Amino acid sequence: MIKNYLKTAWRSLTRNKVHSLINIIGLAAGITVVMLIAFWVYDETSYNTYFKNYNSIARIKQNQTFEGKVYTQDAIPFPLGKALQTDYSSDFKHVIMSSWQSNHILNYGLKSLTESGIFMDNGADDMLSLKMLYGKYGSLIQPNNILVSASAAKALFGNEDPMNRQLKIDNEMDVKVAGVFEDIPPNTEFMKLNFIASWNLYAAKTWVKNIQNDWGDNSFQTFIQLSDNVNINNVNKKIANIKYNKTDEEDKKNHSKIFLTPMRNWHLHNNWENGVASGGQIVYVWMFGIIGLFVLLLACINFMNLATARSEKRAKEVGIRKAVGSARKMLIAQFYLESILVVTIAFGFALLFAVIALPWFNKLANKQMNIPWTNAYFWFAGILFIFITGIISGSYPALYLSSFNPIKILKGNFHATRNAAIPRKALIVMQFAISLILIIGTAVVYKQIKFAQNRPVGYSRNALINIPMSTEDFGENYNAIKTELISKGIAESVATSSSPLTRSWFTTGGYTWQGKSPDLNQDFVKYYVSPDFGKTINWQIVQGRDFSSEFPSDSSGLIINESAVKYMGLKNPVGALISRNDSKQTTYQIVGVVKNIVTESAYEPVQQTFYFFDKSGKANFIFIKLKANKSVHTSIEQTGDIFKKYITTAPFEYSFVSDDFAQKFFNEERVGKLAGLFSALAVLISALGLFGMASFMAEQRTKEIGIRKVLGASVINVWGLLSKEFIVLVIIAILIAVPVAYYLMHNWLQNYNYRTNIPWQIFVLSGIGALAITLITISFQSIKAAMANPVKSLRTE
Repeated sequence: MIKNYLKTAWRSLTRNKVHSLINIIGLAAGITVVMLIAFWVYDETSYNTYFKNYNSIARIKQNQTFEGKVYTQDAIPFPLGKALQTDYSSDFKHVIMSSWQSNHILNYGLKSLTESGIFMDNGADDMLSLKMLYGKYGSLIQPNNILVSASAAKALFGNEDPMNRQLKIDNEMDVKVAGVFEDIPPNTEFMKLNFIASWNLYAAKTWVKNIQNDWGDNSFQTFIQLSDNVNINNVNKKIANIKYNKTDEEDKKNHSKIFLTPMRNWHLHNNWENGVASGGQIVYVWMFGIIGLFVLLLACINFMNLATARSEKRAKEVGIRKAVGSARKMLIAQFYLESILVVTIAFGFALLFAVIALPWFNKLANKQMNIPWTNAYFWFAGILFIFITGIISGSYPALYLSSFNPIKILKGNFHATRNAAIPRKALIVMQFAISLILIIGTAVVYKQIKFAQNRPVGYSRNALINIPMSTEDFGENYNAIKTELISKGIAESVATSSSPLTRSWFTTGGYTWQGKSPDLNQDFVKYYVSPDFGKTINWQIVQGRDFSSEFPSDSSGLIINESAVKYMGLKNPVGALISRNDSKQTTYQIVGVVKNIVTESAYEPVQQTFYFFDKSGKANFIFIKLKANKSVHTSIEQTGDIFKKYITTAPFEYSFVSDDFAQKFFNEERVGKLAGLFSALAVLISALGLFGMASFMAEQRTKEIGIRKVLGASVINVWGLLSKEFIVLVIIAILIAVPVAYYLMHNWLQNYNYRTNIPWQIFVLSGIGALAITLITISFQSIKAAMANPVKSLRTE
């Protein structure tokens, strides 16, 4: 019986090649979208599951309150880690103090490589369940031991045995290779981590020693692994006030609360608002999951529409089958089998499309995903997907076609009623409404990105490059490099800074000034800059003056931004004195005020910022303003030659500040591109369905068109007759889609403090676009039918 069903289904497909092709292509496109999105969603939801202790690892976070708003951060003070190890040892299997993962120079003989690394406490290898290719767990207890990844070992030592090889980190710390671990995959928190060095080595640095007992300096991070059968919520209650109880009265105003956040939430629930996890990457997982289902639904709607539209052509088949004894359930099974066959063929094409599209999709999504050909769960999910999709897309046609009355059909009295077309029209409206919502949403995402990109940033990014000072040689040779760059006409200006321009690394507090409110919770971003910093980045002085080497008093000078003036309540900021509440009681005098510089998110307000005159070598970056009248390529080559002349312990590495700034929009741009891609596919699928429906209607009304032409109807009249119904349906879809899209995108924009509006032009242009696509799609069939010879069409009756 199933064999006969399959034969009948195959004949039906081959007999109606155009409709079958439209169904298969539409479903294949929809399934391809679902498949790609499923790969992406799986990659996102399996983030960090590489680590065996995934369910028991957590990160220490803290909430601090400033001006009534709670801010959440990963940075914690040095003594917190030791207090957790000492006072709560029974709750934790591991308490791992850690630096921040960043790039360092690894020197081996004449080789100098830039690798991403981190300094961590002993036990980190066990906590992270690293797969050791050489060495064993526990080696980080020795301060001069280092673990390197397999790829880093290969790059440094080739095929030589890596164990016990001597390296230098940043040309200053001598270390010995005590182990090699398997490369950590990209969908983890520690992606691209190529070495782990001992925390004891990091803690021996002078600046770290100076703050080992400072509960107010948040410069480190801490990871923990819970002991067996320990509840994370109970631990959070225990440790909540551990920092608050240790800080002085000034810092107590911040109401610090310490808590743990489990590894499973690090990636997906990574957004915090007012001290509470609020959205994050999980929002995009849900969003793209829903988009995938919608696109598949559009393809299923095509199948339903075309199957039911051909009801009159299949009516006799149904009548004869019922007359010879076929039960309704047998007919339903037949139509379901046809649907499943179409979906199966479409699934095969979708796999082919996914193979072709996946490399491009990986690049777009910044992933390294593969089709899991050998995974039994993948094929089981595929078979289940085919069955469910086949049932969904075939349900309405199966139930509708099997309900026909055989007596009416065989007497020739069967005609589809006007009401029979209502579900098809509703489905067309749904198709275009969904497509329009996706199009409008994509347009709003791009407008928000452009709005933030065009925000005044307070400095000039043109021809400005950023060079990390990765070893001490940079500081020792800075003046010589600067002099040569300027004297040779390569650079207009050169300066240093403690933080990059597109990120603020350090914050500070504990200052007093005239008129300061005693209840003010202080939180200032701080930069240490050389005197030519302002000239190099072309910041905008609004009051006072810039730093200058000609004024010896500028060594205790201070420049603040406009946000700081407002935050501090200063009416006449230039000349005001600010004192630090520390053992030295250092006093600074404000010499100038600059326009706000966007250093963090372009979607958020600029924080209050202090710019200190760097007199003690706190620089981490060199900024070079290249000459405008020279080729950038030539200037970069010449700059590299000068650096290589003075710096032999590190490779010459640089980035354009404009590129660094562009990275801020990577996530939103990726979302926009993905949404744009899926919107285009949704429109394509809808247009395919419309094309099929138009061809069917033209075929169905052949006799009517012939009579109208004989009576004098023009091509335009016939075209309008066939197009009018579809245009009305699309207009209804526009009326539904516009308020829904506005509601969804208005709510999405509320996630940004600095946000665009939603102009009416987006809705108008989207509506016009939908109408244009409709007219283009149906005009081919309409004009073809209108230009047909009426004699032929009437003769066939």
